[in-house]
Amino acid sequence: MSTAMMSTARKPHEASSRVEAIDWSAVSADLDLQGWANMPKLLSARECDTVAGRYDIDEDFRSHIIMARHGFGRGEYKYFAYPLPSLVEELRTDLYPHLAPIANRWHETMGRDVRFPDDHAAFIARCHAAGQTRPTPLLLQYGKDDYNALHQDLYGEHVFPLQVAVLLSEPGEDFEGGEFVLTEQRPRMQSRAMVVPLRQGDAVVFAVNSRPVQGTRGSYRVKLRHGVSKLRSGHRHTLGIIFHDAS
Repeated sequence: MSTAMMSTARKPHEASSRVEAIDWSAVSADLDLQGWANMPKLLSARECDTVAGRYDIDEDFRSHIIMARHGFGRGEYKYFAYPLPSLVEELRTDLYPHLAPIANRWHETMGRDVRFPDDHAAFIARCHAAGQTRPTPLLLQYGKDDYNALHQDLYGEHVFPLQVAVLLSEPGEDFEGGEFVLTEQRPRMQSRAMVVPLRQGDAVVFAVNSRPVQGTRGSYRVKLRHGVSKLRSGHRHTLGIIFHDAS
């Protein structure tokens, strides 16, 4: 599948300028320190509502998952089909070059041979050559008592070690509960849980699987999982941006 077939005609969004304005040195430092970093107000309220409103447009999606049927939790999500909506495609394309150097540094520190190209299209071409051709950006929808069990989004041999989630709903107005949660499994230690504070339009970038941690005897790997706690009321939508495609 060609890049031209994968994406809609590219019309620049204001989100592109917001991506460029992010303090990427601070994001890198936070990722090294805790495995996640907040990117406030990546999307406007209008953009959030527009993306969330696509959930009922069936032709936008390739797959619809009801979590309870698979033991994933409660709630549902849909994987976008190619061509991706222009805003989703643009975020995926624009965020990747800032994250690739961090991903390469992490792989080097963890002793992994795989390196990632500077351009996202080149990485997607690598995925597709290996049979990972299904797009992975997704839109998640939760209602009262819904939750997302702790998990990792791997999908195949080629895995980009960072991913992004954007909260499209406003806590305290659209829903209660439903916090974004990360757990970190540390060798010979109890797991650590972290709750990421997010408002509407905020994004979090976090480790997909493992990250390097500097210890007294050198670096070691810790594994992370992510999920969403139970909603007490309302409805919550999230945009997930995963940079590798699925087999």
